[in-house]
Amino acid sequence: MSQLPEHDLPPGRHRLLKEHLMAEIRREEEPARPGARWLRPALAAAAVVTAAAVTFVVLPSSGSGGGASAQRPGKTAVSVLEDIALAAEDAGGAYGEIRDDQFVYVDSKVSYAGYEEGKKTVIQPLHRSEQWTSVDGTRKGLVREAGRGQWSTDPDPAPGKPGYDVSTNYRHLATLPTDPDEMYEWLERVGPGNSGQELHQAMFVLVGDLIRDALVPPEQAAALFRAVARIPGVKVVENVVDAAGRRGVAITRDDPDNPTRDEWIFDAKTHEFLGERSVATDDYSDIKKGQVTGNTAILDRAIVDRAGQRP
Repeated sequence: MSQLPEHDLPPGRHRLLKEHLMAEIRREEEPARPGARWLRPALAAAAVVTAAAVTFVVLPSSGSGGGASAQRPGKTAVSVLEDIALAAEDAGGAYGEIRDDQFVYVDSKVSYAGYEEGKKTVIQPLHRSEQWTSVDGTRKGLVREAGRGQWSTDPDPAPGKPGYDVSTNYRHLATLPTDPDEMYEWLERVGPGNSGQELHQAMFVLVGDLIRDALVPPEQAAALFRAVARIPGVKVVENVVDAAGRRGVAITRDDPDNPTRDEWIFDAKTHEFLGERSVATDDYSDIKKGQVTGNTAILDRAIVDRAGQRP
């Protein structure tokens, strides 16, 4: 794999990379591009290419309706999401006073599928990934990943600039709606504008990006989960195991345009977010139905004083 560039893609573009790569695998009529690629929806994956180097292509959208993905979440899903929302509200104050000059630290175990032209898909072994994100978005962040080294990430765009609406810094997230209806409208407006995905899938993936890679303030986190309870196609799967071997309950949604299912895993008792999985819902390329192609387990989330510092 080529050396990682100094700069990362703009905030929110990492999921576009995931969709682009998945589309390339499935669209055999398009010529393959040389070099290794990793199907990972996390911030670190985007560092393997620059924004200018990628032409994003996605499968034709199936629209906002039709099939199982158009079904409203059932009572079980709504109930579990309400429990998760209440747990998020109760987490208020856990990090104390947060200063603008500090950083959000996320420590994870990760594994993703990657492929090279003419070779079989390779599932990475689980390895450590750490990232530091500026609380107010004005400072460079840092990513460290076992086996790939470390690299800096650019500050977030300034308010009003392209990409600002999906900035994941804490101060920006604190400006999002706390009312579930207004949060739903925000997801509906912002999600599709930063992705070529079907409307409700774009909304679901945007929430997944936020709860995995960022620290969302308690009131906004609760509003996010209550908004998700209205997204068609959202389901609950019991007894799911995350990358760290912890069992929990998953909030899931099948991607209507790609053979994959995103799963957010929560502790069944405390409703704390444990991690995320991507699971194949059909055979494609040399991936088999049911195979886990992406795995993230959040081991720690904290506030630290500088990039590179561990709690």
